[in-house]
Amino acid sequence: MANKTIKIKLVRSAINRTQRQKDTVKALGLRKMNHIVEKEATPQILGMVAKVQHLVEVVE
Repeated sequence: MANKTIKIKLVRSAINRTQRQKDTVKALGLRKMNHIVEKEATPQILGMVAKVQHLVEVVE
């Protein structure tokens, strides 16, 4: 059984956000605007994406 992956793209800057949101973006591996990372769709990753859903977008 193959693990499902998702692509996460940073579409808004983390400037003027709380430190917790900045740390979440960094933990996802996102560095710059329009940077895309591919992660496994685990409950932990999906929860992190939900916490910063206003800054990122899931690219299919």
